[in-house]
Amino acid sequence: MISKAFQDIITQMAEVFPTKRFGIADSHGLVLAYTGQEPAPDVMEDLIFAALNTDRLLYKDSYTVRVMSNKPYAEYIVYVEGTDEVAKYCCNSVAVAANNVRRYYDEKYDKTNFMQNIIFDNLLAFDLHQKARELHVDIDTPRAVLYVKTQDNSEAGIYEVIRNMFPDKEKDFVVNIDANNIVLIKELKEAITSPELEGMAQSILDTINSETMNPVLIGIGTVANNIDELNNSYKEAQIALEVGKVFDEEKTILNYDNLGIGRLIYQLPIKLCELFLQEVFKKGDISTLDDETILTINKFFENDLNVSETSRQLFVHRNTLVYRLEKIYKLTGLDLRKFDQAIVFKVAMMVHKYLISNPMKI
Repeated sequence: MISKAFQDIITQMAEVFPTKRFGIADSHGLVLAYTGQEPAPDVMEDLIFAALNTDRLLYKDSYTVRVMSNKPYAEYIVYVEGTDEVAKYCCNSVAVAANNVRRYYDEKYDKTNFMQNIIFDNLLAFDLHQKARELHVDIDTPRAVLYVKTQDNSEAGIYEVIRNMFPDKEKDFVVNIDANNIVLIKELKEAITSPELEGMAQSILDTINSETMNPVLIGIGTVANNIDELNNSYKEAQIALEVGKVFDEEKTILNYDNLGIGRLIYQLPIKLCELFLQEVFKKGDISTLDDETILTINKFFENDLNVSETSRQLFVHRNTLVYRLEKIYKLTGLDLRKFDQAIVFKVAMMVHKYLISNPMKI
């Protein structure tokens, strides 16, 4: 459909620049619209490569060429035979006109733009179903939402990596939110399990790491069984990343279905969390515990409250560990050797970590 719109522009521009041969091609070298004769395949390959590596008009192989737009990514180029001033004006004119048509096309017909409006909650339920029918988007097909977040303020080709991994633009949608955030909406043949979703995320993570060397985090929402659930799944993927940033800093893949008690704490009112800590630590604040004591506590929990195994892993005598646990009891009033009190302490540590994760919450 977009190629027909481009051809209409080329036909009209041919009347303005009757002495020039020019056209529009996609980033793979497929000529979508043209007047005159298409460039030879090897020439077109050179033109594509040159145009995609700059956002400026340039001259190559006796052609004037420029990328139409590189936001969110470079998808189309304009080429004009010749390198004179007329060729320059022709190239710029076609690019401007084609970009205007492309924006209109994206707003009216582009499925990725439609999916973006869904996850951003920009559509009413009635409009959503109506638009889905117009675009021939299946309403009841299950879809997975994966939120990819870069960690060094540079998208660095990650969009292209994900797009190449999922090239079917009719079923899989890659939404480029900004330089740090990309969302993949993956159509599924049937609803899949959480481990399968995590396997998909791991495959994306490995490919991004190998091709861009750029560290990323991936949040996974629950499978959306229909198009109405996509917005919720998108929000869940965001929450997974936020909760993981607080409670699972070492993880790079965070699944909303496996956040555990961290998800519950994250959604509690701040005031309630503060009251809980005041109730638990009546003798003293948890922040008074030094790093060695915190390490001892974490290792004790990792070993299921087993004193012998914990002392072995800490390379200390059993009596030394017992002394440390007694010290914790005197400071906090909680005996970690007792299961019920250990649970309370563990939750309190998570609540404290949640509050200090953002200064605005304290």
